[in-house]
Amino acid sequence: MASLALDQAAPVDQPQPGPRFDYKTHPLAKLLFAAIMVGGLVFAGWSVLTDTRGVGEELAMGVFLFLGLALLIALGFEFVNGFHDTANAVATVIYTNSMPAHFAVVWSGFWNFLGVMFSSGAVAYSIITLLPVELILNVGSAGGFAMIFALLLAAVLWNLGTWYIGLPNSSSHTLIGSVLGVGFANQLINAGSRGGTAGVDWSQATKILTGLWMAPLIGFFAALALLLVMRVFLRNQKLYTSPMPHTAPPIGIRSALIFTCTAVSFSHGSNDGQKGMGLIMLILIGCAPTAYALNRTQSVSATPAYVQTANAASSVFDARSGGLPDVPVADARKVLTTALQQRKAETPQVFAALDSLSKDLTTRVQGYGSLSKVPAEATGNVRNDMYLVLDTTKLATKKPDGYKPEELTALKDYQEKLEKGTRFIPLWVKIVVALALGLGTMIGWKRIVVTVGEKIGKQHMTYAMGASAELVAAGTILAADRFGLPVSTTHILSSGVAGASVASGAGLQARTVRNLALAWLLTLPAAMALSGGLYWAMLNSVKLFGL
Repeated sequence: MASLALDQAAPVDQPQPGPRFDYKTHPLAKLLFAAIMVGGLVFAGWSVLTDTRGVGEELAMGVFLFLGLALLIALGFEFVNGFHDTANAVATVIYTNSMPAHFAVVWSGFWNFLGVMFSSGAVAYSIITLLPVELILNVGSAGGFAMIFALLLAAVLWNLGTWYIGLPNSSSHTLIGSVLGVGFANQLINAGSRGGTAGVDWSQATKILTGLWMAPLIGFFAALALLLVMRVFLRNQKLYTSPMPHTAPPIGIRSALIFTCTAVSFSHGSNDGQKGMGLIMLILIGCAPTAYALNRTQSVSATPAYVQTANAASSVFDARSGGLPDVPVADARKVLTTALQQRKAETPQVFAALDSLSKDLTTRVQGYGSLSKVPAEATGNVRNDMYLVLDTTKLATKKPDGYKPEELTALKDYQEKLEKGTRFIPLWVKIVVALALGLGTMIGWKRIVVTVGEKIGKQHMTYAMGASAELVAAGTILAADRFGLPVSTTHILSSGVAGASVASGAGLQARTVRNLALAWLLTLPAAMALSGGLYWAMLNSVKLFGL
């Protein structure tokens, strides 16, 4: 199995102090790798055909080919994400001889795969809330597809560029920068009375920027402090010397490093894989709305519970509408769309619109009997109305002050029912994303692994340096998940290696540190500029060619 790692270096004649990279790939391993990749793509195409035909939606050949291209780019992002971020998990175990390089990347790929498969899917749609609301509501339009292609291509290009020169870079921040760039460009193009940047969620952007400057500091000082503490309590000098060629570390350190490698790989798959899932679902909704806009797997028995929670939420909306008269449904949609664009949902007008649209939506769903019975021609409206009500309600309760406990409970229950109806991930999507991310870890990993292992500190990585950097990375990821902090695994690990190098007295390589700092500073603005420029170019191409 370990021979699946498809990255080789030229054979060497003499033993080297560093890890071996000269493992040969067996031809059968290459065939297996290619078979899994092609099989995954065929499985995705077959699943789309099965799902669409199951609801009576026949895709024209042109639409099917366009959908295939879009899915290929989205899966390509996850594939690049895999080999770009592999170093986060495997660099320290490779350079401390805890695991052979060819086995470490396969081990990481396996746990990335499992991370995606066991993910809840809750994070998959979080990235979508950053996109312009008018494009989400019209994702099947030229503007909607330009948005998806622009942000995906920008993220892939920046990841490939930083990988090519061997710089560790956060794929998550790259994708978020691409999303913000599309939103910024969309608002500049369609500013009108809303203002040039009204559609960009700057509160989320601020969180990301906070994570950007926090992550390197956390990694650097935490790893530095941990290594100093280790020196006090762990006196075995072998821990603080460079490993002998091809000699494994003591069992305790080796076990800790393999455990943290596993934890980082699993958590990376669980988090980063979900971002690709959400974007793939947007593509599917745009190309095949009847099959994917609504969760048609819900049974008829779920409808009464939905109606009950909707009625309870409507009572809250009505109480907060300030006695305003009923709002026509068409006007209610406009009010909620504007509220999401401006990120303001506290006025009585918004609650009156929520009450009106929610009641109308409940009547329609109740009339159909279940989401599985919503006719094809009504699917888009039902999905968009559920989206508007759900996200506006979330925005309105973002600051729970002023709500009674029973009101918050009623609104939370309603949000959960709306999410189950619209924000779902088919099993086949999880599988193909897991395959793309897992297989990606086995390609091209050497460039960044070498940077992390050799080009940050001035000496070869010791056992203690690797342990402290990996433990800090794994511990910070768990803490970030617990408190919802937007930190970057890549930034934490690379700066952790730097902190451990300083604590060991080895010092840092100025050129690499400078390049890392530049990549850290430029990722968000570069991704925004790339995606915004691509979005503008694609929109103009559509107008030019009349597509």
